[in-house]
Amino acid sequence: MKALVWTAPEQMAIETMADPVPAEDEVVIRVEAVGICGSEIEGYLGHNSLRVPPLVMGHEFCGRIASCGSKAGHLRPGQKVVVNPLESCGHCKHCRKGNPQLCPFRRIVGIHRPGAFGQLVAVPASGVVPVPDGINPFRAALAEPLACSLRAARRAMARHFRPNVLVIGAGGIGLLCARVARLLGARRVIIADTQPDRLQIALDTACDAAVNPAAGDLPQAAARIAGEDGIDVVIDAAGFQPTRSAALAVVNPGGTVMNIGLGIDETNLKINHLIRSEIEILGSFCYTRQDFHDAVNLLLDGRVTEEGWTEIRPLAEGHNAFRDLIAGRVKYGKIFLAMEGG
Repeated sequence: MKALVWTAPEQMAIETMADPVPAEDEVVIRVEAVGICGSEIEGYLGHNSLRVPPLVMGHEFCGRIASCGSKAGHLRPGQKVVVNPLESCGHCKHCRKGNPQLCPFRRIVGIHRPGAFGQLVAVPASGVVPVPDGINPFRAALAEPLACSLRAARRAMARHFRPNVLVIGAGGIGLLCARVARLLGARRVIIADTQPDRLQIALDTACDAAVNPAAGDLPQAAARIAGEDGIDVVIDAAGFQPTRSAALAVVNPGGTVMNIGLGIDETNLKINHLIRSEIEILGSFCYTRQDFHDAVNLLLDGRVTEEGWTEIRPLAEGHNAFRDLIAGRVKYGKIFLAMEGG
């Protein structure tokens, strides 16, 4: 099979590899569509210690089952499927509490084992979710990032009734968080980003108002849009010093700041302001099985789609796609790679 292999920081190549063979509790999937995740960009740059080259990345995907191990349960060749790429131990204290995403022994397809930037990928049968034949594979491939965004937005909004929500960052996760916030009953959804093209796409597909922090003061602009009720929820889908500082400056006293962007690690924050304002700071990583199930249903129901904010490129253009994403030469919030040949 052909696969896009990350070989070193900022280096990728299309290579010919042996077709994977499923273990008894696995299936092999012939990939049809796979998304590029922001965390994979960090991995590509060498900023993510979990990813070690050489590696076939890719954990947001849809395809059809090519073969099954002897203990793959109800699954069968030919089924169209998406995959929950997170595998946990099932026995630790976090798994017992229903938080498999916090399992210290977790393994993720495309990080700890080869992923879907190739024509075929072997995955645990336990993570495979059949979907109807008629669903667009690129829409179905949004299940994983939508599950991440759904969990983050749901937790961020849990204490607030019809809040005004500010999402910082109009990439894929930011746009999905904004769309989910709307579905969960946000009064207004505002998106902030420094790229004008992305702001226009956000206005067309995901939010009620858009702000460019590079063109003016973000707290003032957000306050003007939100009115006297202000901003009760900020979702930072970027994760850098300026965005994290802005989140604390914008959010109401008693509000919630949700951090889902993994841009940098160490950050200086005004903790006394946080204390005196009783601002709730949350982080969100991955999802539970229920989050993934709910995300799939939103896609099947057409409540979230890929239309208007994504683009498709062939696998052979995968390395250029990464370069364009890093250089900011991408208009749309999400790039999918499509497989060519068998």
